Amino acid sequence: MTHSQLSKKIDQLGYQGFKEAYQRQSEDVAYSHMSFEERLYQLLDAQDIFLKNKRITMNHRLSKIKDKQASIDAIDYKPDRKIDKAQIQSLAQLNFIRSNQNVIITGKTGTGKSNLAQALANRAIYDGFRVYYVRTPSLLEEIKIARIAGTYTTLLNKYSRFQLLILDDFGVSPMVEDDATNLFEIIEDRTNINSTIITSQLSVSEWYSYLNNNTIADAILDRIVYSSHRVELEGDSMRKIYSVIKNTKY
Repeated sequence: MTHSQLSKKIDQLGYQGFKEAYQRQSEDVAYSHMSFEERLYQLLDAQDIFLKNKRITMNHRLSKIKDKQASIDAIDYKPDRKIDKAQIQSLAQLNFIRSNQNVIITGKTGTGKSNLAQALANRAIYDGFRVYYVRTPSLLEEIKIARIAGTYTTLLNKYSRFQLLILDDFGVSPMVEDDATNLFEIIEDRTNINSTIITSQLSVSEWYSYLNNNTIADAILDRIVYSSHRVELEGDSMRKIYSVIKNTKY
């Protein structure tokens, strides 16, 4: 069998990572000293890495995450932020997702809630989890439209399949009409099955009155709050700090 025939067969199978590794082996005499098993293992490993990277790229695109550069390693642990580094590093192990647990991140505007949530989400994607990001007001509007269009069940199925859902900006808009009920149904559909990260400017103690529906508030707090990992961010707005740094002349 010729080199071109083998390359054609690899192309037919769509083994892009395998093909690139095979080309490297063909061009480097150092590989000739390796056993057949060693060379085959490297080819298969290259294909495996290629497929994993392809899945990561696809999952990142589908996740709708706004800050794909957000990273756990870049978190600022300045004393005034009062971030428990051990807690963040523990969350970064992603066992909360494997255990179908939730995370609540609270703090004033600009303290880095969304950044932390998306950093955890990016880490989850690299570890192979299916992730989706949505602002809570946008989700509630999407639900209303789905109910009118008769696609509500399809929407519920969409959100239930993500192993990690980021609900950003909870509490920035008033609860109207059936918002609390709609939010509860999304949460209920994921309880003990998948994980959710909620970010909010409101302290958890304010959630009950914000939801403006005692029955639904009890149900949401029971399913989310009481069993969640809690991260409370303090300090000055990180946006203001970054703006000052950016505009400082040296």
